[in-house]
Amino acid sequence: MTSRIPSIFKDNADKDKKTFISYLVCGDPSEKHTLLAMHTMAESGVDIIELGIPFSDPIADGPIIQKSIDRALKNDISLRDVISVVKKFRKKNKSTAVVLMGYMNPVHKMGIKLFSKSLKENDVDGVLIVDSPPEESLALNNELKKYNKSHIYLASPTTTDSRMKDITKMSSGYVYYVTVKGITGSKLTDLNSININVKKIKNYSKNNIPVAVGFGIKDSKSARQMAKFSDGIIIGSSIVELMHKYSNNKKNMEKHLSNYLSSISRAI
Repeated sequence: MTSRIPSIFKDNADKDKKTFISYLVCGDPSEKHTLLAMHTMAESGVDIIELGIPFSDPIADGPIIQKSIDRALKNDISLRDVISVVKKFRKKNKSTAVVLMGYMNPVHKMGIKLFSKSLKENDVDGVLIVDSPPEESLALNNELKKYNKSHIYLASPTTTDSRMKDITKMSSGYVYYVTVKGITGSKLTDLNSININVKKIKNYSKNNIPVAVGFGIKDSKSARQMAKFSDGIIIGSSIVELMHKYSNNKKNMEKHLSNYLSSISRAI
């Protein structure tokens, strides 16, 4: 199946709604918790789930997500396990998009061709590799195109204009705009510059690729602010923190996660 992501953004835009993207680390505190959380996300207004691939050196992530990744690694969660969780998720859910998010090392270890084929076979919609810029990811980009899967790239406040052009050229699905010069969990500060850079990405994009913003969005208020000038919003650290807080009781976790996500969904 081709990527669901383009049609999700289009359908939401037609309804004057912004796309809601959520992130969690696969396997923290267990695969069963991850699967439950993914279904709760889908039922609470989330359109696209970014499923984190555990990796030993998560350089772009702040303390909350780093600790989550450490817990998942202690459970020996591998890239194959992450793909297996998506396969299980698809038994009940065929509409919510799933993006695998992580670092290049596990993908290289599996092999780019086998990895890309596995995405097709297990109905994964796309990939976001944090430490693989356009000039270093041509092989992966070409393989993903074969299967009509989305290849999402990051842009940030420090991205040069020429690099932004390269990113919009190679991206499919959406561009993930990092709102702050820092790691996940950082605070939002300069809203005006975020607005300017989102417009700049859109101007460079010849195929009108959507721009979703992430890092620093923690509640309904910040989600509403970011939704004003983006096509979608991404929340990660707050979700990971909430899941960990209530991880000892699945029903409790499900309830709090649902309440939190539903409030964000209503706001955008």
